[in-house]
Amino acid sequence: MLYIVLVLVLAALGLLVAALITANSLWAWISIGVSVVAGLLLLFDLLRRRKKRAPVEESADDSAEDASDETESAEGEEKKPEDAEQTVLMPATGELGDAEDTPEPQRGGDPGEEKSAPEDVAIVSELETEIVVVDEYPRYHVTSCEWLETRDTIPLGIGEARQLGFTPCALCTPDAEIAGQHREKA
Repeated sequence: MLYIVLVLVLAALGLLVAALITANSLWAWISIGVSVVAGLLLLFDLLRRRKKRAPVEESADDSAEDASDETESAEGEEKKPEDAEQTVLMPATGELGDAEDTPEPQRGGDPGEEKSAPEDVAIVSELETEIVVVDEYPRYHVTSCEWLETRDTIPLGIGEARQLGFTPCALCTPDAEIAGQHREKA
C-alpha cells in the first residue's frame, strides 16, 4: 500500500512541476486530486490495520485470562504466565533485593554501585587514572576486580568514564581505592 501511495505522491509532484512549467492550472488541480487520493489510501490503510489489530488484542486479552486461570495447578502451586518471563537484566520482583546493601553481583548481572564519599568523587573526577569498563554494563572497575574474570574490558580514564555516565563498582570500590592511592602520593 505504501508503494502505491509513494507512486501517487511522485505523480502529484510531477504534475505540479508540469503545472508550473506550462502555467496550466488544470495540471495543478489534477496534482491536488492525486494527492487527496494518496491521503485517502493512507487513511484507509491505517483504519484497516487498526481493525486487524483489535481482534488480535482481544484474543490476547482472552488468552491472558485463560493463562491466569491456568496459573493455579491442582496442587495449589502458582505457575508464572508466559508473559511474566524475566530476562537476566531484569530480575523478577524480590530477586534483586537492595542493590546498595549488597555489593555482590546480582545473578548474571552487574555488581551494585559503590557508595562513594563526596571527597573521593571530587578527587577521582579530576584524575585520568586508567580504569576498565565492560560493554553493555554501567559500572567501571579497577583492573583487579574479581567480577571482570574473563570479560572483555575497555580501558578508559576515570574522569572520562564518569563523564560518560559510568558509576563505580561496589565490589572493587574504585573511587575509594584510587582516591586513597592519590592521597598517599600527595
